[in-house]
Amino acid sequence: MRFHSLPGSKRYPDSEDEYAIVLERYDTVLDELFTGREVFVVTMDWSFTPDGPAGYPTPRAELHPQGVHWWTESEQDDSDPGFHTHTRLYADRRPWRHGCVDALLRAVADEAVVEVFVTDTELRRIHHPYDGGADVVLATPTERDLLRERHSGWLPLNSAGL
Repeated sequence: MRFHSLPGSKRYPDSEDEYAIVLERYDTVLDELFTGREVFVVTMDWSFTPDGPAGYPTPRAELHPQGVHWWTESEQDDSDPGFHTHTRLYADRRPWRHGCVDALLRAVADEAVVEVFVTDTELRRIHHPYDGGADVVLATPTERDLLRERHSGWLPLNSAGL
């Protein structure tokens, strides 16, 4: 399911008051999903070579210094090596604490960092924030429906739910 991070489906915050709304919405859902649990915080970057510098510089490493290289997914189907990419995922495991990823979430809201997610250690509940909202995957339809009901005012306004 998808939640928008600002009223009226506004995509980017323009003031500190709007950043506070964004973080409050992200943190509210994250707390409901993960309070009392351990989580994986996952970030990513990509490169044109397996070990090269990031293809697009971001503050990922500064905002997620605990992240250790977990996985590289290489896309090399194109015959032109100039179009090969290597997506690198970095993860750390930590007890969930309210606000513990706020610096990352603020960067996500600005689209300065992309492809961040928080998941329980069993990978049954996933919170994937993006600039403008968050996609949430839950373990059961009942969990999904209850979360949707609690935060119905944050749902997308269009009929497709996007």
